[in-house]
Amino acid sequence: MHLILTGATGLVGSACLHRMLVNETITKVSVLSRRPVPQASGHAKVNVILHKDFKEYPENILQQIQGATGCVWALGVSQNDVSKDLYEEITYAYTLAAAKAFSTLASDFNFVYVSGEGATTSPGAFTPFFGRVKGRTEADLLALSKQAGTTSLHVYSVRPGVVDAKFHTEIHPWVPAPKFVPRVISALGVVAALRGVAPGMVAPTRELGDVLVRLAAGDGEPVVEKGVDGEGRTVANGGVREMAGI
Repeated sequence: MHLILTGATGLVGSACLHRMLVNETITKVSVLSRRPVPQASGHAKVNVILHKDFKEYPENILQQIQGATGCVWALGVSQNDVSKDLYEEITYAYTLAAAKAFSTLASDFNFVYVSGEGATTSPGAFTPFFGRVKGRTEADLLALSKQAGTTSLHVYSVRPGVVDAKFHTEIHPWVPAPKFVPRVISALGVVAALRGVAPGMVAPTRELGDVLVRLAAGDGEPVVEKGVDGEGRTVANGGVREMAGI
């Protein structure tokens, strides 16, 4: 089985890459990345493809990922780190462009979009900017999968809560250093507290990565599980935990 991964140098992407590496049924992993991926070094089944423009997929890129049957789209950025225009380009435009391009790779293709809690397809007056953009991305991915010419797509939007790599020691050497706000949250012990008093809000990376990879490698059918809606295509953090058995 051949899968595609983006965002491999980030927290969620590192978790997914680890799960792909240890899964013997996955025989090839194509990582699309702007820069080298040290975690992939020495692994024969991983092909890191350096790619600069995630709105375009020229023939030389498509040839290298031909035959892939699924993707975990973990590429993303915090709305606090970029302008609103750039956030929308990365979150929405990049994702839709990839889904359209990847729909040509196989007769059935699973596209797993890493969204986030707070995303909504029905925004209100108090919905944060990131929630609006991610929700629109989710909605338009689902619509794309129903359009003539792209019905090969089976999309899932997964909304992790507080992503926690504390016990996923295998990825610790590769996890990027947290930026200011996550660093402050960690210093205050917020994540540790949530593990104890509100574990349902937490997405442990080992289990999250496993769920994302299973969806990418699965049969493409709607998920029937508590915490899953949107025609069986939108998996909330509670759904992730249910699917992971935690």
